[in-house]
This record gives sequence, C-alpha cells and structure tokens, in this order.
Amino acid sequence: MKASQMVLGVKLRDDARFDNFHGDRNRSVADRLKSVCREPAGLPAVVICGDSDTGKSHLLQAMCHESEQMGKTAVCISIEELLPFGPETLSGLDAYDVVCLDDLERVASHPGWEEAVFHLYNRVLDRRGLLVISLSEVPASLSFELADLGSRIAHGLLLQLGVYRDEDRQRILMARAEQRGLVMSEDVASFIMRRAPRKLGDLLGLLDTLDENSLQAQRRLTIPFVKAVMGW
Repeated sequence: MKASQMVLGVKLRDDARFDNFHGDRNRSVADRLKSVCREPAGLPAVVICGDSDTGKSHLLQAMCHESEQMGKTAVCISIEELLPFGPETLSGLDAYDVVCLDDLERVASHPGWEEAVFHLYNRVLDRRGLLVISLSEVPASLSFELADLGSRIAHGLLLQLGVYRDEDRQRILMARAEQRGLVMSEDVASFIMRRAPRKLGDLLGLLDTLDENSLQAQRRLTIPFVKAVMGW
C-alpha cells in the first residue's frame, strides 16, 4: 500500500475512480473535478456539496487516484473517522500535493478542529497544493465559529451534487454488477429497484448479498433467485 493511501488505517478503494462514477445526474461534476486534477489553475480549494447518497466520497478518492497517476502525492481522509484522535492528526498533511477531507461539516462548532483545518488550508495554499473538501451542505449553511475558515471555504470552487434519479441508481447498480462479473438484465435490475431501499449505499449493499449467494449457489441473477435470496 502506498503511503498516500493510508492515514490511520484509511485507504483508497480501487473501485472509486472517475471511469466508474456512473449515472448522468452528477457526470458534469465528475468531469469538472477530473479537469481540476490536470489543471488546478491556482484554485485555493475545491468544495463538493451534497447529501450522503450522492457520491462525494467516491469523487474525493477518484481525485486521489487521478492525481497519483499524474505523479502527484495525494491523500483522502474521513474527518468523521479522525475525530476521536484529535485535530493534531491533520499535522503534516500539507506535505501532499492533493489533500482531500471528507465530511468536513463534522468540525463545525469544534474550535480546535476548525483552527487545525484553517492552518492546514493555509499551509496547503502556501505550498501550491490543492485542498478538496466535501460538505453535506453549502458552506453558508454551516455553523463555523471561526469566521476566517468559513470565508476561506466559501472562496473555493463550489460544486453541488444532485440526488440520484431512479434511472441513475439502476444504471449504477447494473454497472457495479458488471464490474463484479455478474450478468444483470434490465428486467432483474428493475425488479430490484421496485423493492430495494432508496439509498444508493443500501442498494449496493444488497448487491454484496446477491454476489455472495450467487457464488455459493453457482446461480446467475434471475428474478426467482433474487426473490429467494432477499425473501421478497
């Protein structure tokens, strides 16, 4: 594992890349981020906003993969996972060319964390690096107590992700199945979509169950098989 793939046990997923970020809903955001990797053009920061089910984490990790392919160093960390370890865990991250911070809203109203992120922002900028963050809401809607931090974030390139439509979720489900070597027809995918949870994360979790059972039973994905496995 590369050093840039590990911070307190967090590593990049091999399947979180731009070429497998499926669905038309947020394709323009993915394309914009890929172009930023190639030509940052002096951007102070990139801010990706969206609900938990819109692919923010996937895009942050895709930026790291893309940057590493270009010979840059990159790191992607989850603020939520680092919170128990304290703000000092951000020390030294400015050594990377690209620093991605997921779920940054978690530091709002935590003075020590806000200050640590603010100083990290400045150090990354001084080194002509790139800071990429994800937020659940637009910066103006978050309660940052450190006004300077809120101001810095607000001046970054803001990209808003939309909630996936059903056709996007179905396309993503079928594409992820194909990546696993599973053949999923549109009829089977439509059947699953009519009964599966609405959240994309839960939907892909269901695919894990189908994949495991398909391997064990040496069965292809049919509607009767899916019914039997899922108890529908």
